[in-house]
Amino acid sequence: MASNRGVVYIKPGEVQVHSIDFPKLEDPTTGKSIEHGVILKIVSTNICGSDQHMVRGRTTAPAGLVLGHEITGEVLETGRDVLFIKKGDIVSVPFNIACGRCRNCREGRTGICLNVNNSRPGAAYGYVDMGGWVGGQAEYVMAPYADFNLLKFPDRDKAMSKIRDLTLLSDIFPTGFHGAVTAGVGPGTVVYVAGAGPVGLACAASCHLLGAAVVIVGDMIPERLAQARSFGCEAIDLKKDATLAQQIEQIVGVPEVDCAVDCVGFEARGHGHDAGVERPATVLNSIMEITRAGGALGIPGLYVTGDPGAVDENAKIGMLGIRIGLGWAKSHSIATGQCPVLKYNRQLMMAILHDKIQIAKAVNATAISLDQAAQGYQDFDKGAAKKFVIDPHGMIAA
Repeated sequence: MASNRGVVYIKPGEVQVHSIDFPKLEDPTTGKSIEHGVILKIVSTNICGSDQHMVRGRTTAPAGLVLGHEITGEVLETGRDVLFIKKGDIVSVPFNIACGRCRNCREGRTGICLNVNNSRPGAAYGYVDMGGWVGGQAEYVMAPYADFNLLKFPDRDKAMSKIRDLTLLSDIFPTGFHGAVTAGVGPGTVVYVAGAGPVGLACAASCHLLGAAVVIVGDMIPERLAQARSFGCEAIDLKKDATLAQQIEQIVGVPEVDCAVDCVGFEARGHGHDAGVERPATVLNSIMEITRAGGALGIPGLYVTGDPGAVDENAKIGMLGIRIGLGWAKSHSIATGQCPVLKYNRQLMMAILHDKIQIAKAVNATAISLDQAAQGYQDFDKGAAKKFVIDPHGMIAA
């Protein structure tokens, strides 16, 4: 049996690289054969803020879970029913697993596929309550429904030359772009992006790609704000006593924006005097306050239904103190949920291949080895202004 290693969640604050089973063409929960799947040799696999929520102990993730939903790979083996993906192809794997057959998939809503998770709509690799699919922070992984899910890169050599950019197609680039699109970002708009982590930075870069006139990014970590400024964003330090609206007015002359995107999620912190204190509804309420009447809010930031480390009993089940009356009074449109990666990844791939965006530079994509994964998680948790890209076979360096 061929060997395999992967990043495993041990307990809150700890991950380790362990020997794990080599993938098979079978359903991990039922053991049934999956002839529509492929086995991938991992080219790159990224550490995500969503992974960090689990590693912090802020979800119901079980010990022993193999992590990783951001996957780019080389096809080693194809199932009998795979027609269009071939051995040797380099492919991007959307983090959301979709069957391509159900009502939601046919409507393009691949983040809430009805056939890939027995407990709820939607599935993902290596994530709690998302169908039991083994994660891809490993050397090898199995990807089901390959013809539907996988995006083949048209030229291997060019793909490898831009792999630090293309690896971001599995999640954060489409997710940031989705947040911008659902918030209504377009030519000439003024947009506020909450959070300068990798998704927030990817969203800010997407806003530029969509033609925004001003992109304002708010965060509390100086290094991340500096990263946002490095590609033309305005930056707001949310630790300052001045309100968000006041700081926006200093930039654009009025205390409001056309649209806003929440790239923070349920571990949000208070602003100003409350900086550092967990206030899970802070971002949602603040973006309703500063978005103009008739504007829209994109919410790609993660919110969960089970958070054992939450600040109160309501927050433990995802019930937050949202000022919905304000959003209603201002006729805000609000879009939530997982990004349907397949809706965007081909177009974003073309933008990368034809040099319309340097997304790896925007998010400071930084390659590390599989054995450095635990340190990557620690550094990311401390607020490093980097997107850690795991390179298990040394293919990026080569």
